Amino acid sequence: QVQLVESGGGLVQAGGSLRLACVASGRTFSSYAMGWFRQAPGKEREFVAAISWSGTSTYYSDSVKGRFTIARDNAKNTVYLQMNSLKPEDTAVYYCAATRAPMTVVASYRIWGQGTQVTVSS
Repeated sequence: QVQLVESGGGLVQAGGSLRLACVASGRTFSSYAMGWFRQAPGKEREFVAAISWSGTSTYYSDSVKGRFTIARDNAKNTVYLQMNSLKPEDTAVYYCAATRAPMTVVASYRIWGQGTQVTVSS
């Protein structure tokens, strides 16, 4: 199975942008649907966005739709999350995850990265 490593988190002012990246090891990356999740302090982890194995289909939570964009480059074993118009409530640890199930089956994600912190100041 793949192993996942996220990067790109940091501190940004409200209204700013960040791009997260998640690099996967292994030769089977293109067979996985990929997702981004986040967990804020004191809250449960929540789904953010997902992309199909081919990259042709995407799926977003209502809270980020229109502000965040998920994309993947299977040649580079990488999935990205472009985050624009960031808000203080976007502050969380962001995780990428992989599943062999359809991307919309949120409970199916079993392979996780270690997370990257995103902090949005007001």
